Amino acid sequence: MPIDQDFQRNRRVVGEHQGHSVWGPVDPPKRLGIHGTNVAVDWDICEGHGICISVCPMSVYEWADTPGHPTSDKKSDPVREADCIQCRACENSCPVQAIKITPP
Repeated sequence: MPIDQDFQRNRRVVGEHQGHSVWGPVDPPKRLGIHGTNVAVDWDICEGHGICISVCPMSVYEWADTPGHPTSDKKSDPVREADCIQCRACENSCPVQAIKITPP
């Protein structure tokens, strides 16, 4: 199932990680929530392919270790969310549709 397109209405911010919001629910290591707001990655469905990291022209993403998560032990983390130019290369390339780009 792809990222919730209305996560900003359906969820609430429960914390911060690397300078970006984390949208709950969160219950580590099984539920990790959605990381980021304008560049949002649903860590619960991200399979850690890294395609978003390789296609992003602005180097918005870095790897984050997520040991014990049932989908993958690493996730794409939008640590430079503010640098996103909204080209949507990551969103269009994600094989599990775990990314949503929303203009600020």
